[in-house]
Amino acid sequence: MTDDALSGIDPTVAPSGTGCLECLAGGGWWVHLRRCAQCGHIGCCDTSPAQHASAHARETGHPVTRSFEPGEAFFYDYRTEEFVRGPELAPPTSRPVEQGSPAPGDRVPVNWRDLIH
Repeated sequence: MTDDALSGIDPTVAPSGTGCLECLAGGGWWVHLRRCAQCGHIGCCDTSPAQHASAHARETGHPVTRSFEPGEAFFYDYRTEEFVRGPELAPPTSRPVEQGSPAPGDRVPVNWRDLIH
């Protein structure tokens, strides 16, 4: 991992919640979740309709995200568009397994596969 990637990671910051902040606030839904490795913001992935995680990176300049999906531990650097290594982050390290994906279940349209990127 480069020093640049490390500069975008704060392992002490807890995640902002268990779902995409913007989708929850705006009535949306997501496919997978990503966690900002610098501030803990939880946003939806680029497959999701709103792509809030990458929007957060552009708006804040926080360059590194980590998967917030159970069983996944990859980091991604938006500056280099490459996967990078990173340290263990403050728990929890994923959304609750019972939350499912896509989510939230009561908002996901029947034709959700037709709506993803």
